[in-house]
Amino acid sequence: MGHEVDQSFLALPMRALADAALARARALGAAHADFRFERVRGASWRLRDGKPAGSSDTTDLGYAVRVVHGGAWGFASGVDLSMDAAARVAGQAVEMAKLSARVIAAAGSDERVELAEEPVHAEKTWVSSYEIDPFSVPDEDKSGLLAEWSTRLLRAEGVSHVDASLLTVHENKFYADTAGTVTTQQRVRLHPQLTAVAVDSGSGEFDSMRTLAPPVGRGWEYLTGTGWDWDDELERIPGLLAEKMRAPSVEAGTYDLVVDPSNLWLTIHESIGHATELDRALGYEAAYAGTSFATFDRLGTLEYGSPVMNVTGDRTAEHGLATIGYDDEGVAAQSWDLVKDGTLVGYQTDRRIARLTGLGRSNGCAYADSPGHVPVQRMANVSLRPDPAGLTTEDLIGGVERGIYVVGDRSWSIDMQRYNFQFTAQRGYAIRDGRLAGQVRDFAYQGVTPDFWGSMTAVGGPRTYVLGGAFNCGKAQPGQVAAVSHGCPSALFRGVNILNTANESGRD
Repeated sequence: MGHEVDQSFLALPMRALADAALARARALGAAHADFRFERVRGASWRLRDGKPAGSSDTTDLGYAVRVVHGGAWGFASGVDLSMDAAARVAGQAVEMAKLSARVIAAAGSDERVELAEEPVHAEKTWVSSYEIDPFSVPDEDKSGLLAEWSTRLLRAEGVSHVDASLLTVHENKFYADTAGTVTTQQRVRLHPQLTAVAVDSGSGEFDSMRTLAPPVGRGWEYLTGTGWDWDDELERIPGLLAEKMRAPSVEAGTYDLVVDPSNLWLTIHESIGHATELDRALGYEAAYAGTSFATFDRLGTLEYGSPVMNVTGDRTAEHGLATIGYDDEGVAAQSWDLVKDGTLVGYQTDRRIARLTGLGRSNGCAYADSPGHVPVQRMANVSLRPDPAGLTTEDLIGGVERGIYVVGDRSWSIDMQRYNFQFTAQRGYAIRDGRLAGQVRDFAYQGVTPDFWGSMTAVGGPRTYVLGGAFNCGKAQPGQVAAVSHGCPSALFRGVNILNTANESGRD
């Protein structure tokens, strides 16, 4: 079902504000100016054992002006919806650029901000793919469904507690710049999650099992059966949790791994997604995730993984959390190669970084999470491509004599070069002679990014492909948060080091 941009957003005076701000920036000599008007509504519900534990519903409304003046950036934002106020904000942005230019000159740098060329996109509208806006659904229906699901889990033998939550976002954005691009966009996304906890009253041992359903760029229909079978997952969780409580602790050593998409998406995010942000690779950005071992001089030569490794950056994937029509610099959404046949062939860029490095056109990775924040280079939907030959997860498991099948993300640790890492999981199954042989506990897989991806000998087919992701990818100072998806099939890795986390922590 197609949607139009909300009339309540279109009725706001964003065009008049844009005209006033851009005219003032031009008059003050800005080489480039852009105006961004946003309304971002976010709401959340949390339940503990089926009872309300908290909720929120907030709206962020305002606008921002960004300029290039004297070879430097300037930025300012406001909430006063008058033409005079918009012009003043533009003036503040120019003054900030002048101050920045003086600081840069005093530091002895002659680097100037220049932007890669982008075609003009005049009067474009884009709306994400969803059926039912979650904000059109009564709040009592949302909390009622979470309570019903919680009660269903609590009735099962062995489940001691249940945490349930739902996050929803409705984002409207208007953009205009001095080149003539004008875009209006609307996105909806949500993240439902339930966690069942088991406690052994005799031993005091406890563990948990969380739903694998990923956050998505869909609407309320996702919670009623479109895109995920909630009834099936909720029915299976108590038995899986009970089996996990009885499972033996893993024996540390070297194993072959079959990694399910529900786990592999996070490894992609941390070891490929952040590492191929070009501002990190150049050393321009280090907040939250550090820089990158995949430096710019290694473009086209770095063996990132095995020949079966093909990774794309994608701002166009249907229902992707980072899917857009146009980014916050007016660049149209694209899909491109990051790793091709195991070799690093691309990065994620914005207009400044693309021009600085001579890569040509930006691939549309500028984003700000609020009208009060400046756009920064953010992650696209970074995804591992499946094998067209159509291998199943069972095929991959069948080729393993001694290994572990890894399902669901849990905790992770990675260094500030995106190089050394370890990841745990919701659950893992021993593989013996090509068959699953029950769950094991207390394991983490450990690796070095190019070695780990170099050990990938096979990937599953399109039917194993799942679009996972997260609502809370952090970057920049002051910090910003962005939602991003990562698609991948199941994949087979040979000879991976497995730690026993109980031994490592001294709990054995």
